[in-house]
Amino acid sequence: MRAVCPMDRRPVVFVMLAATLYGIGLPLSKILLRGISPLAMAGLLYCGAFIGIAPIYLAGRYARAKGGEGAPSLKRDDLPWLAASILSGGVAAPVLLMAGLALSSGFSASLLSNLEGVATACIAVAFFRESTGKRLWLALGCMTAGAFILSWNGGEGRFEAAGPGLIVLSMVCWGVDNNVTRRISSRDPLQIAVVKSLFAGTVPIIIVMVTGTGISGGMNILYALVVGAFGYGASLVFFILALRGLGASRTAALFGVAPFVGAVVSILLLREWLGWVMAPAAALMVLGAWLVAAESHGHPHRHEPLVHDHTHTHEDGHHDHAHDGKDAGAHSHEHAHAGQTHEHPHYPDLHHGHRHG
Repeated sequence: MRAVCPMDRRPVVFVMLAATLYGIGLPLSKILLRGISPLAMAGLLYCGAFIGIAPIYLAGRYARAKGGEGAPSLKRDDLPWLAASILSGGVAAPVLLMAGLALSSGFSASLLSNLEGVATACIAVAFFRESTGKRLWLALGCMTAGAFILSWNGGEGRFEAAGPGLIVLSMVCWGVDNNVTRRISSRDPLQIAVVKSLFAGTVPIIIVMVTGTGISGGMNILYALVVGAFGYGASLVFFILALRGLGASRTAALFGVAPFVGAVVSILLLREWLGWVMAPAAALMVLGAWLVAAESHGHPHRHEPLVHDHTHTHEDGHHDHAHDGKDAGAHSHEHAHAGQTHEHPHYPDLHHGHRHG
């Protein structure tokens, strides 16, 4: 069995960036909902994502046309997965979230969004046969417990987690979205984000216009577009990059820091403070993130012969094929993997979807 490079930790950085941007955007969206309807807000956020990502995507396409390298584009076989991603995570989830956010505090909404990781992991295991372990479930448990603690309202002496059912339902929709997006995560993440944000932005806006509701809010509309560009657009690109290297369940588990980020921003901007519960909740969420980030999973495993196309280098131990073009650095093309058995630390990435006993 030949040596393979250690586990790549860059996907961990990607998902932490995605979580931070999304976490900041949630309480900001709560503020903007004071002048914009939930349906219009959902559309504006994704319109902002499209406006922010489209120029970068087009510049990348131009560079690739001139001979530059880039990730492979979406293919016909990817369209069902993309459509499912748009419907579940681009339309249903944000509309449900904005409707629930309008009826809840930014603080509690941020915390309830932690259930996305639990929904994603359960769907990944039950329907997509993604491997997990005690370490991952312990991490999800820590993050869920942290969110539960933070939902305590000391002033009224009760929990406030039961009310916003719309937010919980939106997390289930995003759990579906994370798993179907995982199936196309080898494709150009900017292209996926552009297409998804275009449809997810225009559908709610069209509904608002057709129903005669209209969009009002003045400068809040511009602010919503900016929040969408970073909290949904840039966050989505980083999230897809993380899915490629970590798998759906582990990416969602690490994304569980987003509720904590949102809670902190809610404290600073909305003056929502829960007192002593912040300390144990923070400790649990940090522990959960560390359990996933520091994971080192390795065992003898079998790679079946495979032909596919994705961005890769020739330095990771899985891509030692030869071709006439330049092969330095990251590049993409269709390539074949011969069957082999070896052992090294790995995540359930594009090359390690095997089952465990």
